[in-house]
Amino acid sequence: MNVRRRLISGTAVTAATVLGLGTLSACSDSTAADGAGGGRLDVVSSFYPMQYLAEQIGGDHVAVHSLTEPGQEPHDLEISARQTAQLQEADVVLYLKNLQPAVDDAVAQSGTRTKIDAASLTSLEEHGTEVGGHAAGHDEHEDEHDDGHGHEESGKDPHIWLDPVKYAEVAEGVGKALAKADPDHAADYRKNTADLVKRLGDLDTRFEDGLRNTSTKVFITTHAAFGYLAERYGLTEEAINGLDPESEPSAKRVKDLAGTAEADGVSTIFYETLVSDRTAKTLAKDSGLRTDVLDPIEGITDKSRGDDYIQVMDANLKALQTALGAK
Repeated sequence: MNVRRRLISGTAVTAATVLGLGTLSACSDSTAADGAGGGRLDVVSSFYPMQYLAEQIGGDHVAVHSLTEPGQEPHDLEISARQTAQLQEADVVLYLKNLQPAVDDAVAQSGTRTKIDAASLTSLEEHGTEVGGHAAGHDEHEDEHDDGHGHEESGKDPHIWLDPVKYAEVAEGVGKALAKADPDHAADYRKNTADLVKRLGDLDTRFEDGLRNTSTKVFITTHAAFGYLAERYGLTEEAINGLDPESEPSAKRVKDLAGTAEADGVSTIFYETLVSDRTAKTLAKDSGLRTDVLDPIEGITDKSRGDDYIQVMDANLKALQTALGAK
């Protein structure tokens, strides 16, 4: 995945080792530290979708701390010495490999007993700036002489949580891993997992029914985060940027998207709250289109259209239904 890679320095690792438990006990905002002293399973999650799984499945038996703070763009996360120490002392770390390079490095260097990589619990696919099929009027031969900047080369797409079916597969794997790490409460983990999988199944049904009959199947976003969702529900995602939300599109890419919008009856350019909306609003203004939020749910803030994953996904469904002309 083409994100800016930030490595943990040797100084940070050394500092974390020296700080050790003293650092953890001094951090009053760390629920992980509280969990370590309260007899609960101490779980460190990489960012909100992993935090949500740990909390929903772990329930009262886990204390969960997220490395990514609300409102922080997860792709840009840098690991502090304090967070490195938290990883060293955690019972479980739940992360999504290849989304946050700094987290991958920290996890690899940590001595955490149970490491759960969500990417290993389902299948990942190669996605680029267009996912779900060719839009009307798209000339495949145009790209044969492209300068390489019109369409980002595809890569393994980590945004699996935006597909309720894939997210449920991950949930089942997380439930099994927690049960193995804490066998005394395995029955509760199994029950909580089943409850969550059912809610995700209901969410999948709402998306399938709600997007079955629409005037267009094409939607345009700033960030290529919704490829799995597009494939699941028979849509086509056209992204201004690629898998890296802060990459800059070429002038040709912007021009091509304006043509796609006209050819496929696109009414709305979607943007997200954690990265700049400048390009989306410029394209929308130039093309006479509306803008709206399609949230990749990388964190919950006061700007989110809901208090948790399910609520924000339902808000995304409503936004898509409006933009696509659901009947």
